[in-house]
Order: sequence, then structure tokens, then C-alpha cells
Amino acid sequence: MKLPSKIIDCDVHHALKSHMDLVPYLKEPWKSSVEKFGIRGGGGTYSSPIGVQRKDTYAEDGRDAAAYPELLTKQLIDTYHMDYAILTGGLYSISIHPDADYAAAIAAAYNDHLIEQWLPNNPKFKGSMTVATQDPMLAAREIDRIGPHPDIVQVVLISATHIPYGNRYYHPIYEAAERHGLPIAIHPGAEGSGTSNPPTAAGYVSNYFQWHTCLSQNFMAQLVSIVLEGVFEKFPRLKFVLVEGGVAWLPHLMWRMDKNYKALRATTPWLKRMPSAYIRDHCYLTTQPIEEPDNPKHLQQIFEMMDAENILLFSSDFPHWDFDDPFMIMKGLSEEAKHKIFYENARKLYNLA
Repeated sequence: MKLPSKIIDCDVHHALKSHMDLVPYLKEPWKSSVEKFGIRGGGGTYSSPIGVQRKDTYAEDGRDAAAYPELLTKQLIDTYHMDYAILTGGLYSISIHPDADYAAAIAAAYNDHLIEQWLPNNPKFKGSMTVATQDPMLAAREIDRIGPHPDIVQVVLISATHIPYGNRYYHPIYEAAERHGLPIAIHPGAEGSGTSNPPTAAGYVSNYFQWHTCLSQNFMAQLVSIVLEGVFEKFPRLKFVLVEGGVAWLPHLMWRMDKNYKALRATTPWLKRMPSAYIRDHCYLTTQPIEEPDNPKHLQQIFEMMDAENILLFSSDFPHWDFDDPFMIMKGLSEEAKHKIFYENARKLYNLA
């Protein structure tokens, strides 16, 4: 089968073998705590009834491909001839734990494990460092510590929050990320858990189906906050990547913000351009999970509305149950558009060769 393009996968979930992987990177009292009780993150309210991971990503001996670099390389990078895999991990839910010091310690240990145990194993691995947002100054300090590493290409945050990301509370994180030339990725996974807000605009839902369907609400709210609070005027070199939040909602959100800006711009005097202009210049969305209507032409129309070839990044979400095969998705695009989405946009964003 013909490859759609050269490929950079922008959402690959590497994992720990167990909580004990972090113990060598922790100091007391956190070391003893993790040894005894595991990692006490903030997630877990809503769970997939079929499990998070594809069953075929486990080797015959039971090993998890997401936890072993050589297996992940074989199952994903070699199978799909990928040029790079952006490792996004899965421990960003530590940001909704009530203990800021514990969360910061776990995030730092996770970053050290990523750098020592994963990045040296394959030059195609590029890392997303995790920070805990409970204390933005500690998070900024962690970015200064880890950000200079040549294989760290972005900072990943959880999309579940109790304060929207446009709030100036987060400015130390953005200042540090901009200082090191690192994009900020926002990833879902723990909405409605820990110290975060309810998972939907209407409140708490009763099952995973509803939770998963409504994840895009959170991304819309975060993007509105980031743009209208003037983050990109304050940090003009900062980029955001909205990971695993869907894409089809973007055109109507940009239209609504632009329409309201014409009448309500006095409430955002720091903005110098239409809201949609900031999104086009500073934001990317990953393709998985792509909304696929029955009529493929409808998706192509949405892509035209949002300038998809310049704003989308391919992602597979390996090894999760809703993994997207790069051979199967977005078949109606031109070869030039495919090359940008599958490769060139990410290459430029992450400064890859």
C-alpha cells in the first residue's frame, strides 16, 4: 500500500512498565510514597468499557508495546515507515492532583525517565515533557531544567483544568516555553476528575460515551480563553497544539469569535487582530480522532473552511483503541496537502531535520 507521505506521528503514547520505573528518579518523601502506594494521579473517573489500549499491541509474552521502546518501534515506526514519533506519554493528569509538590516531583521524575529510558533508544523518538500546573513557577523551573534537551520538542499539559489556560496564572509556564522555543500541547484524559471542572458544559455525565463525545467542548473553551485573554499578544512566538480534541468544530468557533469581536472588542482591548487570525498563526490541531461524516465531501468542505493543510498535524494515538491508520485516513486530499499534514507542518513546528 502506498504511503500517504513522509510521516511524523504527533501523538504516540509511550508508557511506564510500572510505577516502580519512577522510583530511581524520586527523592524522599515522594520515593517511599510511590514505592508503597503507586502513582496517585488525578484521573480515572470515566473509563472506556473496552479498555484504553488495542489488544494487538501486547506481545505474545504479554509485554505492552507502549512500555518497551523496541516493541513500539516495531509495531508503529517500522510498520508505517514513520520518520519521527512525538512521544506524548500519559501522566499529565498529575496536574489535577491536589498536592502541588507531589505533582511537581512526579512530573520531574517522569521527564527524567523519558530522557534516560526512551529518547536514546531511537533517533526517531522526540519527547514531550510534562509539567504540573498547580504551581506555575515550579513548572517554569522544570521547563528551564528539561527544555534545553535536544530531543525535547514540546511541553504537554492536561486539558482538564479548574482555571482556563488563557488566565494570566499560567504566564510563567508560557514565558518559559517561549524562552526555549517549545510549543505547548494540550491533551485530554482526565476531565471531571481530581481538582478539574466538570467534564462538560452541562456538568457531569454518566458514562464514557458521553464523556468522550464531549471532549471537544473543553478544547473549544480552552482555545477561546487562550485567544481572547491575549496570550498570543503577550507571547508572540508561542505555539499551541490541540491534541486529540477533534477538528470539525474549529470553523464555526472561529466564525463565532470573529462575529462577536466586531461588537465586543472593547472587552478585549489587547487584541489587535481578528481572533481567527491568532488561531491560524499560532495553533495546530492533531488529526486523531478525525470526524468522518457519511459523505466524504462534507469533511473536505470543513477542511477548506479551516485551511486544514496548514493547521493540521497527523496523529495516530497509538496504542489506543481509536488508533488511526495513516494508510486509511484523509484519502480525498491532494498530495501537497497530505505532505503538509502528515509531515511538513510538524517538521517546521518541531524544528526537525
